[in-house]
Amino acid sequence: MSIRLLCVSTADNTDKILEALVADSDDIELCLHFGNDMADFKASSLSRMDTRKGVRGHLMREQYYAGANYELLSSPIFRECMERTVDQLHRYSDGYRYRSHNLKNLQDYLDYFYILSDMLAQQIKDEKITHALFFNVPHLVCDTILYDLCKCLGIKTVILTQSIFPGKYFSMESVEDYGFFDAKKSKAAPLPIDQKENLDLFYMNNIGQAPDAGGKLSYKGMFNIFAYVLLKRPDLFLKPFALMKMIKRVRKIYAGFPKWRDPFSKFFHENEMAYFEHLMEFENQQIDIEQRFIYFPLQLQPEMTTSALGGQFRDQLLAIEALSRILPNDVKIYVKENPKQGAYSRGPLFFHRLNRIPNVVFMPSFANTNTLIAHCEAVATITGTVGWEAIRKGKKAIVFGHTWYSSFPGVFRWSNKLKYSDIEKAKLNHSQLEKISGALIDACHYGVIERHYVAIANEYDEQQNINNVATVIERLIVGRQKPTF
Repeated sequence: MSIRLLCVSTADNTDKILEALVADSDDIELCLHFGNDMADFKASSLSRMDTRKGVRGHLMREQYYAGANYELLSSPIFRECMERTVDQLHRYSDGYRYRSHNLKNLQDYLDYFYILSDMLAQQIKDEKITHALFFNVPHLVCDTILYDLCKCLGIKTVILTQSIFPGKYFSMESVEDYGFFDAKKSKAAPLPIDQKENLDLFYMNNIGQAPDAGGKLSYKGMFNIFAYVLLKRPDLFLKPFALMKMIKRVRKIYAGFPKWRDPFSKFFHENEMAYFEHLMEFENQQIDIEQRFIYFPLQLQPEMTTSALGGQFRDQLLAIEALSRILPNDVKIYVKENPKQGAYSRGPLFFHRLNRIPNVVFMPSFANTNTLIAHCEAVATITGTVGWEAIRKGKKAIVFGHTWYSSFPGVFRWSNKLKYSDIEKAKLNHSQLEKISGALIDACHYGVIERHYVAIANEYDEQQNINNVATVIERLIVGRQKPTF
């Protein structure tokens, strides 16, 4: 069997795995690679619209209309694909990047989508691609369009994504399969789960859970202010009073948040100031844990967990609005902002729309997640790990998107037919949760494909990891191993 492989691999560690996969297999030929500078085409240059090249140069060179994207444009998923692409492209726009692309309006985004999808489809057809491999759930413009094109063209896809379990990753053939798991035939040992244990998520380090106002402008924040003025507002160098007024606003923002909160450590923009000034208004909000409530922590945007896995509920307010319609009048929705969130998708209309929902109460940034989970009637989330935290502790979870634990007992997938009375009546079975958790871990693959997760992997050996992951991928591609989902 001759396999002509397309792969999206954008990190050094996954490139090494890809090299081992191709070197060790007589059946697999890497025909099209989107990734870093050493790939055929540099994937990020297509999102950021810059001129950085891969080994074959830039995808835009000598390009022409071929009509190769017809299968996508005529498919039922066309509108959804286009909307997701626009959402993902928007993260590289002027308001969120110092060096941004030049797309200014809806028509610009649509034009670029049509051009890019046509060129990518032509590459797939020219190379006679039979299989596609994604080292993460597609969520960065190029891989999103490639994935949807493959689905429309009948090309087998294999998607990998790291799990929160140390040294384990998931696999699936379709994003829509994510979370659909049947443990009935599994003989794996149950996973012991202590209901009193709080999860220690390494990516949430340095996030506080207590009122500790009085932060100070950090060096990172100051650097980003300078970068913003230099690249976006050089006129402020000639307006010292206006510049000092802006810095004064920034210092006030830092002072109004807990000391662990660094609002401008990653990016600064005048829109960001307005966002954080609005958030400050909720820092004195009282938290009534005796009130009946659903806990809804907002997820970080833009992120794979919302942009790719959220479906229509990448618009998180749509989920909150839908939830509010099924709740009794005496049940509130306690909404807490993600502690790493910036102004992206959080404009004035976002808060106005949120404020229009009568039973919503917006939490201060220091509201303790563990306390809110302990006292809530249920947790609601798009795809967040908070749902896993909730069911571990005997609480119910409502999920609106595709997430790995959505088949677990105590989890309710959102549908228009869901009734709150059904959630209230449901009985939880902790032993069943332990059983399916153990079965899922057993169905995972051993290894690390996301380099940040090396930090929690046990006895990690890079070369052994490369060999193990490459072997599993080959089996998944040729069909000798079943995917996790």
